[in-house]
Amino acid sequence: MKVAEYARYDAVGLAELVAAGEVTPAEVEAAAREAVRAVDPRINAVVETWQADDRPVPGSTPLAGVPFLIKDFGVAMAGRRTEMGSRLAAGHVARSDSFLMRRLRRAGLLTFGRTATPELAYSITTEPVLYGPTRNPWDPRRGAGGSSGGAGAAVAAGAVPLAHATDAAGSLRIPASYNGLFGLKPTRGRVSLGPGLDEGFNGLAVQGGVSRTVRDSAALLDLIRGPEPGDPYFAEQPPRPYAQEVARPPGPLRIGVLPQAWGGRRTAVPVADALTRTVRLLESLGHRTEEAEAALGVDWEEFVLANARLSTANVAATVDELAAAFGRPVDSSTVEPATLAAHRYGQRVSGPQFVTALTIRNRVARSLARHFGTYDLLLTPTLPELPPLLGTYARGAEALDGLGWIDRLNDRSPFTMAFNVAGTPAMSVPLTADPGTGLPIGMQFAAGYGREDLLFRLAGQLEQAQPWSGRTPAVWAGDPAPR
Repeated sequence: MKVAEYARYDAVGLAELVAAGEVTPAEVEAAAREAVRAVDPRINAVVETWQADDRPVPGSTPLAGVPFLIKDFGVAMAGRRTEMGSRLAAGHVARSDSFLMRRLRRAGLLTFGRTATPELAYSITTEPVLYGPTRNPWDPRRGAGGSSGGAGAAVAAGAVPLAHATDAAGSLRIPASYNGLFGLKPTRGRVSLGPGLDEGFNGLAVQGGVSRTVRDSAALLDLIRGPEPGDPYFAEQPPRPYAQEVARPPGPLRIGVLPQAWGGRRTAVPVADALTRTVRLLESLGHRTEEAEAALGVDWEEFVLANARLSTANVAATVDELAAAFGRPVDSSTVEPATLAAHRYGQRVSGPQFVTALTIRNRVARSLARHFGTYDLLLTPTLPELPPLLGTYARGAEALDGLGWIDRLNDRSPFTMAFNVAGTPAMSVPLTADPGTGLPIGMQFAAGYGREDLLFRLAGQLEQAQPWSGRTPAVWAGDPAPR
């Protein structure tokens, strides 16, 4: 199988070729490895590859025989390195599969490498010291987002049709938006984080993937969803597979539109224009839209402070655990400035402050839940701006404390984190692009708890009405020569 042919197919399409005997899993994997070699020198999205050791049965699942990449965070594969983008964990090899990895194996996916992430997944850009910056395939001067930036860049460039991603504050949806992909953050408790992570930033983190087509994301979620014994959160299982929802009409929906973000960050003109075009598209499809206000139940400063306390306390615990495990110091030789600041801040978070932050988390969840009684979905831009140039986020980071870093991330991505706090599903859909630069612009749709089915129905309708998978970036595996 030639790389140009391989890059034309989505994951379900490749699995269908394998099931029909038109190509073998080994041939598809070889094409994927060649695709990585073709694009990765220009985007730096894949930190390691290996020969896949699973032997899937063709046709056994909708994704059997499809090449796949896991993020260097949130999933463990026995015998493979899991370094979390950090010098502190450099060289760490997982002893056993995490629950998610077991499900990826049962899904018949050919996992042959891992993608880049910022240090400890604690940023919305992927520029770790350990492996260097990941570049956006649409414009390599710009960032690919984070923390699943390596996954986003690899899928957008055609290295793989879909890849594992995580999301604790937008880490799946941000790369989806910046790289022109579809990305759905599942409901809290939909996919197990165990046995190593369990709480995952106290319920803010979830597992999922980014893809170029809606059906690929639906098929992946069908294969990895469901609780494991002892999981701290549980989401009721859907009445039918999500893959079936993609083709089901959503019916007329009432959609509340939030053009400006919580916290006062103004939406840039190209993004605001894209939102206007999206509203027109929705109305042409028979949906009812109206500008809405979705109160968080707390003021913005209280929201940011609570999230800073939760996230930095988690980071501090992880840093201390890694330092003890590998006998390494916690200083600038092993930890980046923003993470060091989070570590110091997190160590000072008291027990009562942490409990209060959890109370605020629940208050936000209940406040947003009330809005899904008024609207079927909420619509926002995924991000208020176009992808920034590399180096933008790190500028002056050494002068910030843990609260200042979280404030910076929330200012750059003010639309996404509320739905992590609430635990509700949300998706970024690559409906449009900036006419001036050609850069993709994602639109975020959020639904009530457990309503991924509704999101997949709308996403399928939007994909049919305004297809995006034919758009390819400047760095694309299917090109015979670099553009």
